[in-house]
Parts: sequence; structure tokens; C-alpha cells
Amino acid sequence: KLCGYLNKLGIKGPIKTWKSRWFFYDGNKCHLLYYRTAQDINPLGSIDLSSASFDCKLENGEGVFEIRTPSRVFTLKAISKQAMMYWLQQLQMRRWEFCNAQSRFPVGSSQLVNEPLAGRTNVVDSEDFLPPVKTPTEAVGLKAASLPAPQTSTALQNISLKHPWTELQNTVYNICGSKQLWGNSGNVFSFSEFQEPPENPDEEQEAEVEAGCAVKEGTMEDRRMEPGMNWVRKARWMNSGFPGLPEELSRERNPMDKMSVLQQQILTLTEEVKSQKELVKLLHKALEAAQQEKRVSSMYLTAAEDKDRLELVRHKVRQIADLTSRLETLEQEKKELEQILTLRDSHIQELKEHVQLLMEKNHAKQEVIMVLTEQMARELSDPLQEANTITAETLYKQQEEIDHLKDDIDAYKTQNQFLNSEIHQVTRLWTSVAENEKALLMKCACLQARNCQMESKYLTVLRKLQEAVPGLPSSHAELVRNLIQEALQWDVKEEAEEGFNLNPVSEYDEYGFMTVPDYEVEDWKLLAKIQALEIKSNNLRSQELVEKPLRDRWNSVGELSPSAELKNLIRSGIPVEHRQRVWRWIVSRHCSHLPDHYQRLLRQSKSTEQPACRQIELDLPRTLTNNKYFSSPTSQLIPKLRRVLLAFSWHNPAIGYCQGLNRLAAVALLVLEDEESAFWCLVHIVENLMPADYYSDTLITSQVDQRVFKDFLSEKLPRLMAHFEQYRIDVSLITFNWFLVAFVDSLVSDILLRVWDAFLYEGTKVIFRYALAIFKYNEEEILRIHDSVEIYQYLRFFTRMIMDGRKLMNIAFNDLNPFPMKLLRNRRSMHREELEAELCELEQIKAAYVKERAEQGP
Repeated sequence: KLCGYLNKLGIKGPIKTWKSRWFFYDGNKCHLLYYRTAQDINPLGSIDLSSASFDCKLENGEGVFEIRTPSRVFTLKAISKQAMMYWLQQLQMRRWEFCNAQSRFPVGSSQLVNEPLAGRTNVVDSEDFLPPVKTPTEAVGLKAASLPAPQTSTALQNISLKHPWTELQNTVYNICGSKQLWGNSGNVFSFSEFQEPPENPDEEQEAEVEAGCAVKEGTMEDRRMEPGMNWVRKARWMNSGFPGLPEELSRERNPMDKMSVLQQQILTLTEEVKSQKELVKLLHKALEAAQQEKRVSSMYLTAAEDKDRLELVRHKVRQIADLTSRLETLEQEKKELEQILTLRDSHIQELKEHVQLLMEKNHAKQEVIMVLTEQMARELSDPLQEANTITAETLYKQQEEIDHLKDDIDAYKTQNQFLNSEIHQVTRLWTSVAENEKALLMKCACLQARNCQMESKYLTVLRKLQEAVPGLPSSHAELVRNLIQEALQWDVKEEAEEGFNLNPVSEYDEYGFMTVPDYEVEDWKLLAKIQALEIKSNNLRSQELVEKPLRDRWNSVGELSPSAELKNLIRSGIPVEHRQRVWRWIVSRHCSHLPDHYQRLLRQSKSTEQPACRQIELDLPRTLTNNKYFSSPTSQLIPKLRRVLLAFSWHNPAIGYCQGLNRLAAVALLVLEDEESAFWCLVHIVENLMPADYYSDTLITSQVDQRVFKDFLSEKLPRLMAHFEQYRIDVSLITFNWFLVAFVDSLVSDILLRVWDAFLYEGTKVIFRYALAIFKYNEEEILRIHDSVEIYQYLRFFTRMIMDGRKLMNIAFNDLNPFPMKLLRNRRSMHREELEAELCELEQIKAAYVKERAEQGP
């Protein structure tokens, strides 16, 4: 049992006092209970150790340590340094055992939560910061309960006046014994009949404020201590009473020693009796007041007429007025006494300062006398003898000072060891709590992801029913419409207000793109709601399992250099905090930034009007309308985009400006932020990544890529291509814009930027891979549609339905392999020759037609 006497610091107004208390550790609740004596049955208060920290400061004095809880600081003092270190070490051990047991999850908990905790709950601390302290049996343990309690200078100093019933119960129990008093229900002095419950059992039961922290002090514990403690109290009563001689007396051999022990016990009992008499006097006064009140109440109830009752009430009112006036008089006297006390304190302070001044003068005179005396001694004594003489007193003082310094060093070493141990254990407890919290967050994320998937499936079913409304009965159709209206009114943001939300879907992402599209068509609003749930579900599932490990790998990447590992990392997606740096590095590898080149192009665009200027101005308001940084005409990025496009038109006059370049430059501006960097990124895309003539007037290379893509579609997805041919679907009407602007305005922003990460690093082969992956991703949905109009309608928005970027990436870079660049170049050459031959034939037909019309004349 961890128990023993400790002194507890309390403050009563300006007076600080140490009160002796019996402390007992309750392992069930990790509380440290304290009583006035070891024989008491009701605790005065408790200290919650589960969230407490411990500290010992050398400057506070020997044996003094602190227990810091979130709401209060308790200052305690042990009888010796060894006892203090024993208490601190034992309290640390009990706190660790309790917190370690509390941190374990029940047997039926999810495996996801229990896995991170495996092998951790039984950790043994290998860091011996503080060696085990030997148990001081004279101050700690059950044997200490049979020893006399430490005495104080004042009889009532240890008595708690705030809760007299607890004191009364403990006192009567100590005097009369436990079984006779508490087992006899017919006893006249039975407290169970009239004991008043405390107004707040959680408040401190003593009238003291601890170390400047006057706050609540813990909870009242069990009304009775353990059976072992009752046996100790009985032994204490037998040793301190009359049945026989004390144990100490039996061990003495000298009669004089026996006599001194008996006298000491008589003094102890006398002091105890005095304190009990004073307590009984207080209780008698309280009892008399209660009886007086009872008599007045009885007179009021037994009064025969209302007149008599009224007289009693008036008498009571007069008594209250008299007491009020007396209270005011006493308050006035108190204020006057406080003023007198303040004046006296100030006078005493002045006298102290005067005395201090006189002492300083006296000290200065003594120093002058000592200096003069030493000077005279040096003049009278032999110089050689003076140099070789060191008095014994000086040596003694130096040795004493050295011993004090050694003691201080030892004390600071012990303090340092304990503080290191406390820091280490608190850190382990914090790590344990953090791991538990992480496991719970992962479990909560999985549950929220499943919930989002279920809601998404529910909305998908509603959407299918919405399409089938015309064929349903009127009652069923009305029910479907009501369910759809209710689903549309539900807002994703409401979930944050209802409870814990790990990853809420914001309206815009980091680059300003709308996370949920704002469809104008009423029938597509349900589709937008499904997309919002799919986005949240994917974010929750990938946050801890995929995104965090990927971010850790990127954080470990130092200087960038081309490698297979970097290629795989870029394909997986670049985190937002690294994307700008990587894009700048990719562009700088392929484009040599000519100094002042961009500024010179801007000056040229200001001095000379560019032919493409009018088309640029028309396209600026139509650029990235789903992005908040371009949707407003007053946006700061609009002028930057204008300058980038004008500079490029002067940089590459052969192309000048082509519709689509505005969206490429806009994406570069959003990521790179600097307009000159965005300009060079546009140059890198047009001149290095894309083939020649991709953005020319004829767009010949763009047409070639559409034919190459149809070849790859027939090879990689033959069923889907046959389905398109059956219903005469020309996929180039959908995919031409994909290739021209690298999927801008086609994919959701998160997937779009991942495509761009790989596209900037590897080239146009990435566009072919992702275009095929998009059709592969939705192949089964397309094959279920058997109408050409419905197929075209589905192809208009089906890219926006792709929410799982990881799945799309795996299809693009794993399922579609092999995809050699050599094959792509050969196909381009072959189809370019065919297209040029067709264009040449068309030119010949056109020339022949013009010649024929000219010969026929008007």
C-alpha cells in the first residue's frame, strides 16, 4: 500500500501553513486521497493523478515537491529527501500503470484500431533515469499508521472547518471505536439521521487555498477505507489507549526512558483532548442555535391565532434587523481595524527600512574597522610571515563551503534525474495517446468513407429512378420527385455542424477550382451531389493510406535529378507543396531562360499591336470559368494571362495565338504563380512536348493524333470501338479537345493536375495513356447504352464522373502496357502521310473546280 504522512501547504489569507495529512493511493481511480489522520474514515479531498505531472525544485526546500493537475497545483512536503524521491517514483509508476491500462481498447474493437497498438502496451522502460529508491518504512506504508501523527504548534491547525460533519464523524470514530458507534443503529448520537449532504461533493473539503490556486480539488472517495486500514486504526487505538502499555514502552529498559515516553504520551493526549473540547464547544453552539430555531418554529406552528403568529414574525424581523445592524457595525469595525493594521504595517515597514539602513551603516563601519585592523596588522607583522600564514578559521570556512557546494551538486543531480524520468514518462504517455488518436481517426475516416459510399449509391439509385419517372405511376413518380428534392436540399456542409468531420469538402480546392460543378440543367444537380460524395469518400480513404506515405516520400527527395524513381513519383502525383518546385525544374531542363527576354517581348507588345490581340481579348473571359481566380473580370490573374499570351504570340510568330493556348497558360499561372515562369512553361508545352504544327492554322498534327488514337482504341479496347462503330459514334468529336488542351476543363482539378505532372515530364504519350484509361474506366457504362444520342450525351460529361484518380492512374500506366514511344512515332508518320495525301487531293479537286468555274464564265 502506498500511504503515509505528508505535509500539505495551504494558504489562509496572507498566512501560509503546513498541515499534516495522511495520504492514501486509490488504484481503482488513480486518485491520491488525504485524511487528517490515519484513523479517519472520510477523506478531506483527493488528487487526480491520471492527468497530473510531478515536479521537485531544490530552491523550495528539502523534501518539498509539487503535483500539478490541469486545474490546481498541490505543494507537499516529506520528512526527508529519500521519502520525497520514494513518493515521486511510486506516483510515477502508479500513473503509468493506470494510463497504460486505460489506453487499451476492448476485445471487440476493430482490428484497424488494435493493430497500431500491438506490442506497445507492455513496453518496459529501458531508460533508467532514476534508480529505484529504497522504501522508507518509518514514513511510508501501513506501519506508519500506528505511529503518532506529526504534531503542529496549534491544536486546531489541522482541523478542517469547512465540513464539520466529516470531522465530527472521524473524531467520534477515533474516540469510541468503529463497531460500537457505527454498528448500533439505536445510538442517540447517530449522524445518519441529521447529517446534511454537502452542497457540492466535488469541492475541496478544507478551508484552505493551495499555493495561489483556489480551485476545486477532486472528488470525495469511498466512505470507508479498506479492511486492512481498519485493522491499522484498531492497532493504533490499542496502542494509544488504556488496555496495555505501548509497544515502544515494552522495548525500553531504562525506567527513566519509560517515564519520558509516558510523559510524552500524556502531553499528546492532553493536546488531543483540548482540541476535542474546543470542537465540542463549537458543535454545542451550533446545536443551541439549531434548537433555538426549532423552538421558534414550534411556537409559530402552535400559535392559536394569526395575531400571535404575526407577532412572532415581527419579533423575528426585529431580530434580523438587530443582527443586520450588528453585522454592519462589525463590518465597520473590521474596516477600521484593517486601516489601523495597514497603518501599522506601513509603520513597521518604515521601521524595518530604518533598521536595515542602520545595519548597513553598522556593517560598513565594521568593514572599515576590519580593513584598518588588517592594515595595521600587516604594518606591524613580518611580510614573509604574513604571506605564509593561513588561519584555521579560513580553512574551515572554505572546507564548509566546498561541502555545501558538493551537497548542492548532489541535490541538483537527483533533481535532474527525476525530471528526466518525468519528461520521458510523460512523452511516452503522450505518444501512446497520439497513437490511439491516430488509430481512432483512421477508423472514423473509414466509417465516414463507407457512409459517403452508401449515400452516393442511394443518390445513384434516385438518379436512375429520375430517368425512369415518365414510365412510373403517378404516386410512385411523386414519391421519387420528393426523395430527389429532399436529397438536393441536403448540404454536405451540414455534416460538419452535426458532428465530427475529418475531411470536409470545401467549395474550392487549393488552386481555386470548384470541387463540385455547378450544373445549370436541373436533372444534373443530383449528379453534382453524387460527385461531392465520391470526392469526400476518396479523400477519406486515401488520406492516411496513400497521400501521407506519398507526401513523406516527396519530403525525403532532395535535389531533383532524372531517374526511374522520380518518374514513378511524378506519375503518382506531386503534392501541392512540391508541385511548383518540380514544375519549375522540369521547364528549366528543356528551356533556357534568356535574360530579359520576357520583358523585351512585353515592351514589344506595348509598342506594336499584335494581330492576335483581338482574339486573345475575346478568349480571356471564357478561360477556366469554373475557377474563382478567372471567373471574375477584375481578377488579378486576367492581366497576367493577357501579358503571357501576347508575349508568346511575339515569341512564336508562326503560331501567334491559337484557341486553347489560353487554358494551357492559365493552368501554368495557377501553379507557378509567376507570369514569366508560366510563359516558359507554355513555350515548353508548345515547342518541346507537342509535335510541330499542333497549333498551326490547319491543326494538321492534331488531326493526325486523332487517327492514331482511334488505332490504339481499336487495339486496346476492341469491344468499345466496335460499339462506337455500330452506332456510328465519332470519338474525335469528344477527344479532339482533350489532346488540344491536355484535358483542361474535362477532368476534375485533382486528377487534371496529376495528368499534367506526368505530361510535363514525359510528353504527349501521357495524353494517349490517360485518354485510353478514361474510356477503359467507363467502358461497361458505355456498353450498356444502345442509342447514339444517349451515347453522345453521356460522353459530354462522363469524364467529370471519374473521381478515383488512383484507379485511373493504375489503368493508364499498368493495365495499358506495353505502350512504346517508337510505335507512337511510327503511327504518327504513317497517318501524317495519309492525311497530307488526302489534303493534296482535296487541293487538286478544289483547283480543278475553280478552273472549271472560271472557264464557264459568269
